[in-house]
Amino acid sequence: MAMTEIEKGLFLRLFNRGGYVLNFTTSSFDTFTKSSIGVALCAHYGLSKGRSLTKYIEEESDVSGTKLLCDLFDYYEAQPEYASEMDGTSTARDAKNHHFLYEKCKPVARRERAGVSVLAQREELETHFTSDYMRQQIDALFSSRETNPTEAIGKSKELIESCCKTILEENSRDYGGNWGVSQLVKETMKCLGIETDDINADLPAGGTIKRILSSLGNIAGGIAELRNPYGTGHGKADSYKGLTIRHAKLAVGSSATLVEYLWDAHEWRKESQQS
Repeated sequence: MAMTEIEKGLFLRLFNRGGYVLNFTTSSFDTFTKSSIGVALCAHYGLSKGRSLTKYIEEESDVSGTKLLCDLFDYYEAQPEYASEMDGTSTARDAKNHHFLYEKCKPVARRERAGVSVLAQREELETHFTSDYMRQQIDALFSSRETNPTEAIGKSKELIESCCKTILEENSRDYGGNWGVSQLVKETMKCLGIETDDINADLPAGGTIKRILSSLGNIAGGIAELRNPYGTGHGKADSYKGLTIRHAKLAVGSSATLVEYLWDAHEWRKESQQS
């Protein structure tokens, strides 16, 4: 879930030390933010470190803002000069206040670190697909993981279907209108030459790769089975109880892994044919 405004304020209060940001110089702060989010904040805004950070968090998206705050929190935890703040051993008034803020921020950072990794995966997937339809599916998939697990499970299956159909179409392969997602994945892997039968088990790690590919191919069937009773696309009785967020995350993560692997194989195949 995205940070609330109150949570963002806690992080800003922890990092902002009277216009300074932790122990950064202007130069080192610009280097850090450039590495984290691709923007040297002080150079960009022409303001102090503290004001530049606040302005960026207020203006930019939750994705980039959350990443920067999490990266700064990791930096803070790695600095020995703040150890007494973190463990609460300092008797200084400011340090006690920072300890309070640190304890409030810590569980939020832990929660958001996991979210940032998923968002990074989302951005990686979005760089692969260029069609507006595919982008809309990816947006819906990742945004619904925690807010609507039922929708996320349904969208996970649809993402795999769209990926496979796109690959088959780009390779001039026909597919049946009534094909299930398992058949789509099977034909897509066949088209790309990555079926388990294409792997020589006598080669080093050949048997291991065959088992991994087999498990990867089974993801589609598993998500389809999960989607029928628990995902979108079918009417539900009044007594219906959906699965939890962790199940939606499992479906989203599994489908994203499968889709990324298939698309990477597709891109590699295109590049190999062009060279």
